[in-house]
This record gives sequence, structure tokens and C-alpha cells, in this order.
Amino acid sequence: MEVSEVMTAPAVCVAPDASLAEVTRRMAESAVGSVLVVKDGTLHGIVTDRDLAVRGMGGGLDPEARVDAVMSPGVVRVEATDDVEVAYRTFRRTGVRRLPVLDAGRVVGVLTIDDLFLDVLRRLTDLLGPVAWSVMQEPPGPPSQTGAPHEP
Repeated sequence: MEVSEVMTAPAVCVAPDASLAEVTRRMAESAVGSVLVVKDGTLHGIVTDRDLAVRGMGGGLDPEARVDAVMSPGVVRVEATDDVEVAYRTFRRTGVRRLPVLDAGRVVGVLTIDDLFLDVLRRLTDLLGPVAWSVMQEPPGPPSQTGAPHEP
């Protein structure tokens, strides 16, 4: 399975010159904990809600300061065509919780730990759903000796 099949798209992006206040608003409006800093389709960095709290306004910066003052540059990323297993290994190796997803060098989405968790949950549901349903339809008690379900 490819990363593009489980990623969140589109990613919430801002320009490097966006203000901290604007980034905070975008995060709140989009209900996300991070935004990608992108200029002309090229990824320049990522900023998380923690970056804003600790290095931004919590660090004494003015709300009108530029986001590139607190973003993390040199972001670890994955390709949209990478196998999900590559993303799992990247998360384990780096300890990050979010990975920008690129296609031909352009941002197309973001993959989070939660995205992978939801994918695993969907797969387990697909696998175990029919088993759970058949168990729920069988009446309680020992199975009949003929192997056929017994009547209540």
C-alpha cells in the first residue's frame, strides 16, 4: 500500500513570511497540530503547535513575527509512492509524529502517526468484522453435535 492511500490531503500550508498569529489561526480553523511552510510548491519547513508555544509566543516573539523564525527546517519526508512500510520505518527511526508527503518534489499531503493507526484499525475491522458478526449471530451455549447452529 502506498503512502498516498493513507495520507491526509491536502496538507495545511503557509508561506515562510506568514505571521505566528496567522499560523495559529490556520491551525485552529483546520483542527491540525502542524502546518507545512511552503514557498512556490517547495517545502521549507514545518511548524507545530508546540513550536508556536515554546519558541514562538511562549519564547517572547511578537504574534506578528514570521513563522520561518520558529519552523523546523530540513524536514524528514516521504514520497507519495513510497510503501507504507517505508513510513513506519521512518517514524521509528526519527521519532517524528508527522511526515510531509511529496510527489515530484511538491507537497501533496501529510502523513501522521494517527493516519497509520486509523489504517491499521480499518484493516483489523475488515479482517475481524465478519468473524465478530458470525459469533454474535450464533446463540450462546455449546454448539450442537451435528455442527449446525442450534435453535434457541
